[in-house]
Amino acid sequence: MRIGYASEQGQGAVNEDRVAAGVDWAFVLDGATAPPGVDSGCRHGVGWLVDRLAWGLTAELGAEHRPPLPDVLAAAIERTRAAHGGDCDLENPDSPSSTVAIVRRSDTDARPGGRGRTDIQLEYLVLADSAVLFATEDGRVTAVSDDRLDHLPGGRPYTREVVRAARNAPGGFWVAGARTEAAYAALTGTTASAHGRFALMTDGCTRLVEYYGHTWEQVWLHLHKNGPASLISWVRDEEHRRGVIRGKRHDDATVLVGGFGAPTTHPE
Repeated sequence: MRIGYASEQGQGAVNEDRVAAGVDWAFVLDGATAPPGVDSGCRHGVGWLVDRLAWGLTAELGAEHRPPLPDVLAAAIERTRAAHGGDCDLENPDSPSSTVAIVRRSDTDARPGGRGRTDIQLEYLVLADSAVLFATEDGRVTAVSDDRLDHLPGGRPYTREVVRAARNAPGGFWVAGARTEAAYAALTGTTASAHGRFALMTDGCTRLVEYYGHTWEQVWLHLHKNGPASLISWVRDEEHRRGVIRGKRHDDATVLVGGFGAPTTHPE
């Protein structure tokens, strides 16, 4: 196993991204900051939420049993929900929440791939606008992201009312907060990746593709050749040079790159 990551605070008061990895799993979280003046119904901040959710995911992913990833996330949400105590309105749709992107090695059976590769099966779960990247069996780079927030009624810019009504609701979009059913609305799957390699990133990094038109292949190559910190520097350079389409000029940016197979320096 080889894991590397970097995380850099944006223009907010604190960094609300979280990242963690174990022997055969890794995840990133991106806490959602409520707009100014919105009553979340919760006495805790977003940083508190992502800390508890990260602890819950670490405990569930590190356990001896291996439940499906939606069950892992649901259990972590339930742990976080219990930690609120009785003073928070957890039915408030504006209560603190987070995106989630998880990868876990699905088995110990690797099989030979083309040109001397070893392809390893990886499970993934993606909820809201963080992303998972893989090198597929034929050498292409595939990104899994949850774009349901981009398809709400009326088109952007969304009003607060539209986002509030669509959050954790059928036909809307889902985030990890106080509702365990959000875990079962996540995008999930299993894929073969060369040497078990993958990357996870929050939307502070995916804007390289979504805002600035770079390809996932370019992002993947940059990560493997230059490392996670360099990728974030690339994001900041683009933000300074070209501005942003929407949202913060500089968002929290977190990226993790790793592999659960034989270590390699560069992707094939």
